[in-house]
Amino acid sequence: MRKLALTTFLTLDGVMQAPGSPEEDLTGGFAHGGWSMPFWDEGMGEIMAKALAAPFDLLLGRKTYQVFAAHWPAATGQPGADELNAARKYVASRTLTQVDWNNSVLLSGDVAGQVADLKRQPGPEIQVHGSGDLAQTLLRRDLVDEINAWIFPIALGRGKRLFGAGTMPTTFTLREVVPSSTGVLITKYTR
Repeated sequence: MRKLALTTFLTLDGVMQAPGSPEEDLTGGFAHGGWSMPFWDEGMGEIMAKALAAPFDLLLGRKTYQVFAAHWPAATGQPGADELNAARKYVASRTLTQVDWNNSVLLSGDVAGQVADLKRQPGPEIQVHGSGDLAQTLLRRDLVDEINAWIFPIALGRGKRLFGAGTMPTTFTLREVVPSSTGVLITKYTR
């Protein structure tokens, strides 16, 4: 059985919306996009590079896919670009009819069922980055084996949360925690 690992950036109050840029996700009038950037340090880049060094497949929701597909194909030379561009990418969407980023496969319909099937097939780890709506679906269907939560020392008060309404009660075991020089806690939890 393949492991499914969810990696997400979270504020102290659990917001995961638009960590990378002001325009990333304006849903609900969210005006705090890019909140993670002031906290980024060299050590965090090294940890992310290590996570992308082993073979992996990506599983992305539509919004995250569109953000990644708009950036990474032209980001040659940036850390992680080669790995992300080469990875097989599974894209969960109710609205897309095609996915053009190389090695991309569109999943529609019963996405949770298709992900369960993917986990049973041979292959590398399946990584989910961000993808809040998809993460909620995967958590509800008990398909997440590991959560890599990067917890940033900031509270925003509003925005999309990883554990929103309808979260199933469950427990996790803390396996690792690494603090950054800027106060970010990089944690690994398993089921």
